[in-house]
Amino acid sequence: MAECYPPTLVACAGYGDRMTEIDPIERQAVRQQQMDLPRRIGFWGAIAVMIGVVIGSGIFRTPTTVAQNLGDPWLILAFWLLAGGIALCGALTFAELATMMPRSGGIYVFLKEGYGSPTAFVFGWTYMLITKPSAAGGIAIIFAEHFNSLTGLDWNTQALTCGALFALTMINVLGVRGSARFAIVLTTLKFAALLVIIVLGVVTAIGGVRPEGGFAPTDPPVSLLAAIVPVMAAIMWTYDGWSDVGAIAGEVKNPERSLPRIYIIGTLAVIGLYVLANAVYLWHISLADMRATSTVAPLLLDRLVGPVGAAAVTLIIIVSTLGSSHASVMTGARVTFAQARDGLLFGFLGRIHPRFETPAVSLWVQFSLSCLAVVVLGDFASLADSFVFTMWIFYGLAALAVILLRVRRPHQPRPFRVPGYPIVPGLFVAASAVMTVLSVASDPATTLMWIGVLAAGYPVYLVWRRLVPREIRD
Repeated sequence: MAECYPPTLVACAGYGDRMTEIDPIERQAVRQQQMDLPRRIGFWGAIAVMIGVVIGSGIFRTPTTVAQNLGDPWLILAFWLLAGGIALCGALTFAELATMMPRSGGIYVFLKEGYGSPTAFVFGWTYMLITKPSAAGGIAIIFAEHFNSLTGLDWNTQALTCGALFALTMINVLGVRGSARFAIVLTTLKFAALLVIIVLGVVTAIGGVRPEGGFAPTDPPVSLLAAIVPVMAAIMWTYDGWSDVGAIAGEVKNPERSLPRIYIIGTLAVIGLYVLANAVYLWHISLADMRATSTVAPLLLDRLVGPVGAAAVTLIIIVSTLGSSHASVMTGARVTFAQARDGLLFGFLGRIHPRFETPAVSLWVQFSLSCLAVVVLGDFASLADSFVFTMWIFYGLAALAVILLRVRRPHQPRPFRVPGYPIVPGLFVAASAVMTVLSVASDPATTLMWIGVLAAGYPVYLVWRRLVPREIRD
């Protein structure tokens, strides 16, 4: 008898007409399992991918942005905890969705099941064309800049960025097991490096090293109301990526047990790391000095261990951004793959490599679009602005799908139920709505342009539906 999902099914071999005897929800699960990639990613590989996406360059750059808007160190830590709490609410919510529908695609799958094909199409096509290429390119360009800085070379940044993306794409094409192992190595290195910085900061503080910062407050540069949007946008961007593990849910072994632990443990680990790192920064570096530097960690280690510390942090940033780019490449292509498998993108994007059993076509298309984004936009700020705002809309919609599916499908198996329902998903939906509204209010021209891009997806979907046969669309 063939192995199938969910494990409670008994009529799996042969399928054919016998599929009509199975509950429609379970029949859909079997069909999706037949269409998905093989389950070869274990718990540690998946959690390495999740943490690998999250920890990039943000923890080194964002404290500067925060210090430029706030004047109270304790308030700064409160914002980091608040943002972490929002991320945890999202992780708990998405864990329920991912265990209900453990398929490749993540948010795309949640939106399709919650709202239907039009909304899923809008997310998927903007994700493929804009969001993920900009995210992968934006992170990789930081890698290239720091690589040149560390080595003293003056290689073309855009060419070096595309070269790194090519290598990472090739690793992902050659097999998911090797890609997961690569993620484990890079994530372990950067997580350990950040822990070393934290421990060094704590030990020197205990040892009597005079702090430059000492949690001393200063006059706030702007009002608290004016600071909320830039501070929360920067911090939430630093936490962003916890949701991406859902994109590889179709390849995770034992998803009912593993996925909730991955979401929760991974998010809590990042929250702890970020709060401790910022506490060390604020103890050893004054807010005035933070505002005057682009990244705080090199300044911290330069004061604690001398000039070699700055070079060490540059190396850490290189490893961090390389790992984040790798995980971003890995997860992004799975969304395009899933959408193509549903008949909502060109069929060739859903092809599985006959030898390596990876979504090779989607990976190479993503690579091409990422390089195009790097060449056209050219710098990190422009690339980041392309994807940060739009994702809040889809995060909120995906979280709201938990409530909609509880109402519409009360009997569908839920291996994990979000604790504190409906308060926890409600808080995340509310936070997403607030961030969206505040972003529009702070920069209406840019944000409304991106809303226009999203709105354009619906007429594109209508054109697509008319061009593609119904049996493929359904």
